[in-house]
Amino acid sequence: MKQTTIKQAVTISGVGLHTGAKVNLTFLPAAANHWYKFQRIDLEGQPIIEADCELVVDTSRGTTLEKNGARVSTVEHALAALVGLEIDNVLLQIDGPEMPIMDGSSMPFVELLKQVGTVELEAERDYFSIPYNVHFNDPKNSIEMVAMPLDDYRATVMVDYNSPVLGSQHATITNLNEFESQIASCRTFCFLHELEIMLANNLIKGGDLNNAIVIVDKVVEDGEMERLAKVFNQPKVEVRKEGILNNLELRFQNEPARHKLLDLLGDLALIGMPIKAQIMAARPGHASNVAFAKKIKALIKLNKKKAQSDAPVYDPNKKPIYDYKDISRFLPHKHPFLLVDKVIEKTPTQILAVKNVTGDQYFFNGHFPGDPIFPGVLQLEAMAQAGGVLILSEVENPENYTTLFMKIDNAKFKDKVVPGDTLVMKLELLEPIRRGICLMKGRCYVGEKLVSEAEMMAQIIKIK
Repeated sequence: MKQTTIKQAVTISGVGLHTGAKVNLTFLPAAANHWYKFQRIDLEGQPIIEADCELVVDTSRGTTLEKNGARVSTVEHALAALVGLEIDNVLLQIDGPEMPIMDGSSMPFVELLKQVGTVELEAERDYFSIPYNVHFNDPKNSIEMVAMPLDDYRATVMVDYNSPVLGSQHATITNLNEFESQIASCRTFCFLHELEIMLANNLIKGGDLNNAIVIVDKVVEDGEMERLAKVFNQPKVEVRKEGILNNLELRFQNEPARHKLLDLLGDLALIGMPIKAQIMAARPGHASNVAFAKKIKALIKLNKKKAQSDAPVYDPNKKPIYDYKDISRFLPHKHPFLLVDKVIEKTPTQILAVKNVTGDQYFFNGHFPGDPIFPGVLQLEAMAQAGGVLILSEVENPENYTTLFMKIDNAKFKDKVVPGDTLVMKLELLEPIRRGICLMKGRCYVGEKLVSEAEMMAQIIKIK
């Protein structure tokens, strides 16, 4: 998958839910690997605030980011729209401290972004695949969250506020393609007692009963209803039999749970990259979402550090174990398809091999003119050839054998390889060879940077 951005800038206007300030929000195209960033164009120097869980300073009534004194709050709904539409790189310019609440959902942002459309960028989309179950628990608030390995992005949310009105609800998204139709339109909600507290603290200045579902969890006197109607410029408000104010019709029976799922997707965007995982969350909120995002981001940093520490050290002055002529004896491949130049280390279960990528190789004429990139499929082939040398160097009369691909799993391409790069390939057996079947893990590095990896299965065949 290629990274994406939007085709052109597009602007939407509204008011902040808590500040009541009118703001203009502009989504702008951004380059590859930019991810999401906010820019306060109303402040001196027009500071930029990255969508980063490490920059979260408040989660009491939405998610607020701050960097060097510049803040932007209630960012989760716009971020959820970008994640749901799988748009990777956008700059969000805003001329106020709070994102516009619109109707309390992500749908206005989704509709706006779909109007301008997206464009693919050259860079591959770099996912972080959850390698094992990652747990987060907050016993005090009965919050439990877990991210499980999955080659996709799915999420399930369960909410239970011990409220006879709201009851227990759950919502699920099995693929981001469902976001627009099933999740994006679901609005924020609050209980009446929370609404009264916010009114007493001079908050929700932008609330007009058109952007939130109000759940009534207590007996309300007529005088209180009259006061609410006056505050929100309504001729009359009353409690419907479902236990919510009559300001809105529910779009889904479980709209509150679906909105919690929307918030979860938006807050997890603060990890800083797309992820592949199955997320299960019981009673989540912004604080737990952000804490969970920090835990996953810490795992990403740990994995990157481990990948760098695992990067082999290549000394070009060191005499190789096998040179190009030796390798030709082990493998049936010949120029121009022999993709291993030399072997620098080898044990019975592991090999380090080198491929020098030069600009005169035949495939660069078409891949791509003016922007030569070493094809990912040839990186896999180079790893497989290195693995072939590892296996066949251990048998007598290797010219009588060959190795044939059977399967490739978990292939990932993390960065492009270009002319001038030295590709160092590390192959290791994952289990002993049985009945001529070998299973290997291969990694390609340029310097300390892991550029591709895959698990490969091959069969040793006698040809003579």
